[in-house]
Amino acid sequence: MGVKLTVNQLNEAWIASGDKVTDFNDQINMALNDDNFSAEAMSELKNKRDNEKVRRDALREQLVEAQAEQVVNMREEDKSPLAKKENNLKDQFVSDFVNMVRNPVAFLNTVSSGDTNGSGGNESAAGLTIPQDIRTTINTLVRQYDSLQQYVRVERVSTSNGSRVYEKWTDVTPLTRMDAEDGKIPDLDNPRLTIIKYLIGRYAGIITATNSLLKDTAENIIAWLSSWIAKKVVVSRNKEIIAAMGAVPKKPTIANFDDVITMINTAVDPAISATSSLLTNQSGLNKLALVKTAEGKYLLESDPTKPNSYLIKGKRVIVIADRWLPNSGSTVYPLYYGDMSQAITLFDRENMSLLPTNIGAGAFETDTTKIRVIDRFDVKATDSEALVAGSFTAIADQVGNFKTTTSTAV
Repeated sequence: MGVKLTVNQLNEAWIASGDKVTDFNDQINMALNDDNFSAEAMSELKNKRDNEKVRRDALREQLVEAQAEQVVNMREEDKSPLAKKENNLKDQFVSDFVNMVRNPVAFLNTVSSGDTNGSGGNESAAGLTIPQDIRTTINTLVRQYDSLQQYVRVERVSTSNGSRVYEKWTDVTPLTRMDAEDGKIPDLDNPRLTIIKYLIGRYAGIITATNSLLKDTAENIIAWLSSWIAKKVVVSRNKEIIAAMGAVPKKPTIANFDDVITMINTAVDPAISATSSLLTNQSGLNKLALVKTAEGKYLLESDPTKPNSYLIKGKRVIVIADRWLPNSGSTVYPLYYGDMSQAITLFDRENMSLLPTNIGAGAFETDTTKIRVIDRFDVKATDSEALVAGSFTAIADQVGNFKTTTSTAV
């Protein structure tokens, strides 16, 4: 009996299979432009491409089923009982969603006319607004992927723009000693303040809904929709967070074990260092895992409180997949250090919405329905001194400095 793949493993396999299909298509295009064109080679490439397409689509089906099962079987501690009103909103949302997909034109006409009877106020000019209880399910799924959002500060906002005042880290001078009773007391050094302005952006994606979806249960519809949105949210927000990380100060390239220790000890203010951690990608973790101390022990220490987690000098090492946090070049690995929650803030508008069409976006030609989801947020760097960016190509093992002594017999 084969081993059952997890949701993340199925997702990885599906992405890899899709990449193979793309590669085969590229090879076919190159073969068509080759003067030494071979009909036999072309037929072989097409067969491989078509077989991989079947495998890709099969993996996709398995992934959707596994994601639905994951939501349905969510741990009890991740669930919170819904109030009667929330249950009514959830049922109404599913009903509205099905009606929206089946007949988007009629649905939009209803919305534009202001008729929201029985909808609980869930509909808007932008389509169907996702209610709070389903957003909670989406947020639970987001945490199960390689989401950088869990490491930064998240502030819920109710407006599309605004500003916040942050105090910058600065050198604090002591109070002045006053020997003369009537001496003039000098002014204190004022803290450095900076204004961070946010402007909520709209991040959108489109998925195709099939008729078979509408025949499913309400739970599976929500599971399918929640899982798809969660992945899109992770990809979109990771991209913006990594862009903000790229704006932090750069440190010299790390070349040996001692450089890593020096980075931990001196790169950020001691007050920030207490809550700081290291962050690299999966390739970088593999390189770090091979570095040894002078005693021959590995630099990375296993975290006894968390399985598959690592420490360096007691600092947690956060690992992000290479596709979210890529190398700079083929062999230059990233290594960040600091407190990301101090360095970066994500302003979350929490106003996701859905809008369908069976005419535009290629839906008319394929007799399908396209559903657009919009997420609204902004990401800003808030403290440039709370996070530093290092890099390395290879880290040399620590060199031993042991001295041997010879004893003289008396």
